[in-house]
Amino acid sequence: MQECLLCRKKMAERTGDRMRLTIPQKAEEILRVLEMHGFEAYAVGGCVRDSVLGRIPDDWDITTSARPEQVKALFKRTVDTGLQHGTVTVLMEKEGFEVTTYRVDGEYEDGRHPKEVVFTASLEEDLKRRDFTINAMAYHPRKGVVDLFGGMDDLKNGIVRCVGNPLERFTEDALRIMRAVRFSAQLGFQIEEKTKDAIRILAPNLKNVSAERIQTELIKLLVSPHPDYLRIAYETGITREFLPELDACMKTEQNTPHHCYTVGEHIIRSLVDVPGDKVLRLTMLLHDMGKPVVKRTDETGRDHFKMHGPASEKMANAILRRLKLDNDTISRVCRLIKWHDYRPLPEMKAVRKAVNKIGADLFPFYLEVQKADILAQSTYKREEKLERLKGVSLCWEKIQEEHQCVSLKTLAVTGRDLIAAGIAPGKELGTLLEQLLELVLEDPELNKKEILLKKLTEIMEHPAG
Repeated sequence: MQECLLCRKKMAERTGDRMRLTIPQKAEEILRVLEMHGFEAYAVGGCVRDSVLGRIPDDWDITTSARPEQVKALFKRTVDTGLQHGTVTVLMEKEGFEVTTYRVDGEYEDGRHPKEVVFTASLEEDLKRRDFTINAMAYHPRKGVVDLFGGMDDLKNGIVRCVGNPLERFTEDALRIMRAVRFSAQLGFQIEEKTKDAIRILAPNLKNVSAERIQTELIKLLVSPHPDYLRIAYETGITREFLPELDACMKTEQNTPHHCYTVGEHIIRSLVDVPGDKVLRLTMLLHDMGKPVVKRTDETGRDHFKMHGPASEKMANAILRRLKLDNDTISRVCRLIKWHDYRPLPEMKAVRKAVNKIGADLFPFYLEVQKADILAQSTYKREEKLERLKGVSLCWEKIQEEHQCVSLKTLAVTGRDLIAAGIAPGKELGTLLEQLLELVLEDPELNKKEILLKKLTEIMEHPAG
């Protein structure tokens, strides 16, 4: 929030005179070429918004009075990105810039695409069709910012507001409902009341939006500086349409000394206490989703959530697949949820075994998950919990520094070594490797080939049982 306030303060100081934004040379060259041939051309949308706020835009989009075929004729290298919507990507030394013809959208029949697109010569008509005032500004190096709908004031005041009638904007494309919350989370802005009222009314239309599009907006919200703005999505009925499991969590009380919030509020608060990484934020979002399912209350009125880890892991897998996440992300998030409540003692042997269970690749993530989980609980035994976690972290650091073996990958003997020692390939070989690894997890000094082969002989001569 502090960063956003500083951005707004800088921006307010620069709006007295005609504002000059820094445009990439390649984008300015596209504007120059279009103008030289008699067409209007402006940088438009998010790049203008971010530049005004003092942020570095991810890309620069250009809007122009030139038709797509005219744009293609003026530049050597173009890609037909979306000709039906008037968009051509102009390539400047391998960097692409989307150039879109001024257009007026026809009636939206599917809550996403206009039935038809009509090209226009009017910049105003083009800006009028855009979603929010802060995204409906254009910029020209000589003419300055073109702001027809109060976008600059809304940037200054930290407000997300629809252009024109919010009911019309959200009916045109229901995904704009999620975009409103996402922009507010990214920028630390408040959603204007009429815009928020329209969200409440039209949130059910999100059921018509593809899972992939919803996933994209959800991830952007989660990794933003304000993931807790997910609470707004719940309060306005958005999550009910694509993540009803969260709604159930928001209504589930936790009568236990370790918690002071509902399950859902605990989840939302935990999001803030973990770094803005996609896997970490998804893990915190889903780590307790199983609690409403497994909740039991004893005769004293105290709530218990036994086996909520496996239940949450199973639900997370289903939710992430429903949202069309990639398999690697699903695997990593589910593994973290599986072990999120595992609490090893802060001792070297215990931590080595924990790293073996969880995986060295995810163990640093696991430590972040545990910390965020603790900080979002009540203060009951918080210092003890954090002290234990600190001890585990120190053990992990020592394991790394000393390159201690925590998996078969770093075991001093391999399957080939065992075969060379006379062990036949098969299930027994794998079992013997695991037994040797267990010895090394107990005592890392044993991780030497000659020692392990000697231990192998002892195991073969005196098998367990």
